Amino acid sequence: MDLLAQPLSDLQSQISEIVRGAAEDRACERATESELARQVAMIAEIGRFAEALLIDAVGEVMRRSENPVRDERMTSHLGCHDVTELLQTLTRLDPRSAARLQRAAKAVRPAVSATSGDVLDADFPSVRAAMVDGVVGVDGILAITAPLQQTAPRVSESARRDAADIVVAEARGEGPDGAPPACAELLRIHAQTWALALDQDGAEPRERVAERKRSLVLGAPTPGGVPLRGMLLPEVAAQLQTIFNAQLAPKVAFDDPFALGDDGELLPLPVADDRTRVQKQHDALAAALGVAASSGLLPTIGGHAPTLVVSVDEGDLVSGEGYAHLQDGTEPLSIAAARHIACSGTIQRVTSRTDGRIIRLGTEERVFNRHQRRAIALRDGGCIIPGCGAPAGWCEIHHVTEYARGGPTHTDNGVLLCWYHHRFLDRIGWQIRMNSGVPEVKAPPWHGTDHRWRAVTTSPVRLKKRVLTT
Repeated sequence: MDLLAQPLSDLQSQISEIVRGAAEDRACERATESELARQVAMIAEIGRFAEALLIDAVGEVMRRSENPVRDERMTSHLGCHDVTELLQTLTRLDPRSAARLQRAAKAVRPAVSATSGDVLDADFPSVRAAMVDGVVGVDGILAITAPLQQTAPRVSESARRDAADIVVAEARGEGPDGAPPACAELLRIHAQTWALALDQDGAEPRERVAERKRSLVLGAPTPGGVPLRGMLLPEVAAQLQTIFNAQLAPKVAFDDPFALGDDGELLPLPVADDRTRVQKQHDALAAALGVAASSGLLPTIGGHAPTLVVSVDEGDLVSGEGYAHLQDGTEPLSIAAARHIACSGTIQRVTSRTDGRIIRLGTEERVFNRHQRRAIALRDGGCIIPGCGAPAGWCEIHHVTEYARGGPTHTDNGVLLCWYHHRFLDRIGWQIRMNSGVPEVKAPPWHGTDHRWRAVTTSPVRLKKRVLTT
């Protein structure tokens, strides 16, 4: 007898009627802010009750699929390889969500005695009670149980349960500090704190696990890019996050003394940056790799520093048509990418006949030496695109007149640009020119109406001189 079919069918009909009515009446749009907040909270609570039913059902599916004889498993009866595949089919969830449901079910489902068939306690009884009461859903269950489960077997089961009881009190708003019910993220922090307090000797075992799992893998190149996957050690991830934070921190646009308002007040010169955060993180990593490669501190390859080798026909480089190729890559590069790399790298000309025989091999020419870089950094201060704020150490040197088009490797022809503005200068709309050895920029069409050439710098020395001469 199906004990849930009729109640669930009735609930499904009620929910369906409510959803359709709310959409037709535009109930959410017509609600006041306090009404809307209350609605969101009530809908979320209903969702947690639904998740409680789903978690219990998933737990039973898991129990019936644990038979050592494959043909006797529920998954086999329904034509699926495993529980995850079955859940994907039944719930329309992705594999990750299906796996989360299974982890939650494992933490709170009551065990069944193999001998007597009696129902035993769940691993975390208080968490299960909070689930049944609609206090926590999948996110809350995993936030509480996952950190505590990682302490087993070093921490006793009773100690883990006691810690979970305290965290569940925080979820109910009944914690020692009398704070309102905690969200899943706060529950995770509380549970993690208890796990660390109980497992004083667990840092080293966790570290050994992390050391074994550390990895970084470049996937197969595709026309859309090269996928990257792996597992970073905590300190490596923290270092990378610090680099991201330094590069992605909101920049304050400096005041351009040539940009004056109608009343004579200095106006900030903003920058339109439509990159997403993940795109900015990619660009920050690209800049960090460039800094590392040019630092001279990395191990050498064949007696030379790690060098990204790009091959391109000189005619294509001048015309802007065709493709370039990486020595260790399978996907072709655009000419724009080749120009970017050549602008701040080393160029060696190889002349060959049409049949491929090399007839002339030129010497390597470094585009800008360290003395020129120091001078340019002193003059420009950092990336010269107004408002960017990338410091000189993170910038590349751009040939205002391209090297491939005869531009000299001279301080009068080099300016500092961050990796992003250097790589996509032809797209972002800012124009750069040199005026008697001083870089000037012109704003793109999207910026205001005054598109005059303006001298730019963030160099403290030059800015001080400007202040003293005005």
